[in-house]
This record gives sequence, C-alpha cells and structure tokens, in this order.
Amino acid sequence: MSMTSERPALEVSFIDDPRVVKEAATEDYSTHVVPLSWRSGRWSLTMAWWALFSAMFWLYVAVASADAVGTPATLVGMALTVATYGGVNLVLSRYAARTGLTVALLSRRLFGVLGSALAPLIFAATALYYGVFEGSIVAVAFQKYFGGDVKFWYLGVVLYALPLVIGGVRTWLDKLNGVLLPLYVVGLVAVVIMATVKQGYPDNWLHSAAASGPLPGWLTSYLIYMGVWIMMMYTIDYARFGKAEDRRFHGTVTFGWVFYLFTFAVNGLIGIYLLRAWHIAGSETGVVDAFIHTLGFAGVVVIFVSQTRINTANYYLASTNLDAFATRVLRLRLPRTVWVAVAGAVAYLLMLTDVLSYLLRALAWQGVFVTAWVAIALVHIAVRGADRDGLPEFRPLRLVPVSAGAGAWLSASAVGITLTEQKANAVLAQLAPLVTIALAAGLYWLALRFAPDPVRERAGDPRDEVENIWEARVRCDACDRSYVAVEMDRTAQDKVVCSACAADGR
Repeated sequence: MSMTSERPALEVSFIDDPRVVKEAATEDYSTHVVPLSWRSGRWSLTMAWWALFSAMFWLYVAVASADAVGTPATLVGMALTVATYGGVNLVLSRYAARTGLTVALLSRRLFGVLGSALAPLIFAATALYYGVFEGSIVAVAFQKYFGGDVKFWYLGVVLYALPLVIGGVRTWLDKLNGVLLPLYVVGLVAVVIMATVKQGYPDNWLHSAAASGPLPGWLTSYLIYMGVWIMMMYTIDYARFGKAEDRRFHGTVTFGWVFYLFTFAVNGLIGIYLLRAWHIAGSETGVVDAFIHTLGFAGVVVIFVSQTRINTANYYLASTNLDAFATRVLRLRLPRTVWVAVAGAVAYLLMLTDVLSYLLRALAWQGVFVTAWVAIALVHIAVRGADRDGLPEFRPLRLVPVSAGAGAWLSASAVGITLTEQKANAVLAQLAPLVTIALAAGLYWLALRFAPDPVRERAGDPRDEVENIWEARVRCDACDRSYVAVEMDRTAQDKVVCSACAADGR
C-alpha cells in the first residue's frame, strides 16, 4: 500500500455508511457501484429477475412470428434465440456481477463521459415503451371485461404500478415477484387446459405454414426476436446485484438459457396454441381475447398478475436510467421516487395517444442502438475486459469526454436505421440488425486497436491507498457520504469524490 505525504489522508471505514444504506433501499445504487454488502441472495435475485418471464409480449411475439413465417420456422428461430440469449447473457451477467456496474457506468468506458449519456436515455425510453405496451394490455383486459372508458383504466394501471417499484430489487421487488410467480404459472396451465376443454385440440397448431419470403423463415423469426435485445441491458442492471459465488447459477438459470427456454419457448408455444385453439390472428389484443374467452374473470386476474410482474421491471429500469441520465446531463440529483413518478406520467400520456401506430417503429430505431451497444460491450469484454483491478475504468476524472467508441456506436446505429427505413431492398431492411451488430463490433475493435486510449493517466488514485478496494469505504468530500474505494477518485485539488459527484463536477 502506497501513500503520498502531500495529500490529505483518506477517511476510511469498513462498514456501510448508514445514510447510504437508507438511500439504497429506494435508490439501489443507481449512480454508484453496488458494494458486496448490497448483493442479493441467489433466489432473491432470481425471483426479482424472473418478473420478466411473465410478459404477455412473449406470447404475442411468438404468434406474430408464426403468422409471418409459420410455426415450424418459428420453432427453429426460437431455439436459436434461446441459445443466443443464453450465451450472451451468461457473459454479461458474470461481468456485471464482477464489476457491480450499471449500463450507464459501463458506457462511460465504452464511449467516454459525455458520449455515454445517450445509453441510459435509450435504455429508459425502451423500458418505458415496453411498460406502455404491457400496461395497455391490462387496461384493455379490464375494459373488455368490465366496460368503461379505457382512458380511466390506463390511469388506474399506471397509478397502481408506481408504488410497487419505489422499493429496490433486494428490498421489495424480489418478494413481490416471488409471491406472484406461482400464480402466473398456475394461470398458464389453467388456460391451456380450459382452452382444450372448450375448443378441442387444434391439430395443426405446430404445422401451420406461411407464404415464403425473401429470407428463410427461421432467419426471419430469429430477426424478429432480435428486436428485444434490450433484455441484454436489463440483464446488466439486474445482474450487478449478484454474488461472485452465485455466478454459475445466475449465468445458467437466472439470466441464462434456462430463463429464456421458459420465457421464449414455453410462453411462445402457449401463445401459439391458445390463439390457434380460438382461431384468433396475432394482434396486440388477441392474447387478451384468448385469455378472457378461456378463463373469464380468472383470465383477467392472470393478465393482471403477469403484467404487474413485468411492469415492476419496466418501471424500475426506466426510473433508474432516467435518474442516471438526469444526474449526468441535466445535473439533477433527485430521489428515484421522483423519476418513478415521471416515468408513470410519461407512460400515461403515451397511452392516451395512438401509441401502437408508432410504438413498433420507435422500438425498431431504439433496437438498432441497443443491438449496436450489446455488440460493442461484448467486444470490449472479450478484447479489453479490465483496465486495472479487474474492472473497466468508469471514474469520470480518468476518462475522456468522448471516445472513438462513441463514433463506432453512432456510425453503426446510423447505418442500421438507414437500412431499416429504406424501402428499395426488403432483404437489407430485414437484415439491418445483423448488419448493425457486425459493423458495431468491427468499428469498435478498430477503435480499441488504433484509436487513442480513452483512459487518462492520473496520479493520486485512492485505490492505491487502501488494502481492499471492495471492503474499504471512503468518505466523499463533496456529498459527505462514504462509498467503496472502487469508485473513489481525487480531483486536481486533491478533494476525494465518489463517481456520482465526479460526474457532476462537484
């Protein structure tokens, strides 16, 4: 351990700052590294994350794919998707657990301090759009069964959801979703049984074909599922709460192929079976109709439970990333509860518009940015991984404002959006996600190889002044809070600052 006599000594402790712990109950270290003491137990994190298993969107997207390319091709696309998502999220979940970083903090290393600001904004907007979609499903179910103005149901589903996400992952969301998971599973079993009793077994549900297109059907199905690569970003912001000793379990079960087997394959097959049994074409409300036709009021309850679970994740991640964006760009340091309310207000306003008319296009654009981000993150983990101490450098004072990686991200995304929007070549439009990934990965690799290193060499690293950077807590001179030494730095005036205060210029 080295110490420089001219610098004031660090104020070090080895227990969590009680004020930080109190804030973390709702803030969940959204702008800080997650310390080892705030990591979740194995099943606690699993229950919180498996909220995403119960989205009605997974039933809908499978039916949409089967309508487009046929069920056999969709099954192949599903299998490839499960394998891809399982492999990618195995890597990302382990990296997030090792580093304790959010998407926003990791993006600093990839794109520079200013260049990273776009990542949490896109993340928040995408999570919010999915929240709007899933919330609309509940509102439509209530309106179809009970009647009334759907606008009031929109307001109701937003208002009841917001209090549920004020608590963080380990203080509330794990418990809520642990209780609701069995109800959703029972509902899925019941809807399949009752649909068969009422409608009989749909003989051709696994064999329905569709008109041939310019690409093989299985590839088209695979590309449809690529539209939800936002799940990779979701993984990082949840997996950062994982413990090192649980990395194999989380990489396989919680975030890996087991989760996606149930989420994509089981949900998808049930969706296809259900709508084929009732002879309903795939649509945003078709799944709602099938559940209500099958189970009546119990179907409404299953939809309510499923959408409550998924929207805890959507609103939680929308609020944490709005917080990260506002803190960095707008210099607004407000409680996460404020951003929960903002997310709810924006979601309700979007529901009042003809959101489905532009939702898919908005998600397509954002999906381009997301797939490019994932490709860049994977290249960085594979090629660079860590800068020191097993971590990527994310402290603002040690990074350039904008790196060459930001240019790679924006360039690849611009090409992807152009391909998506052009009408001259349908094949290129469909292949836009794959082109975007290849281009983003290639450009970022070139940036790592030939561009100037975005990490600045600076003296006075507090990490060099403690024995264990994960156990020592160091007081920040700016906010008077103590955080793990991993994220602490010194200004040019030798003030000790945490990562959040350094980003604010405090």
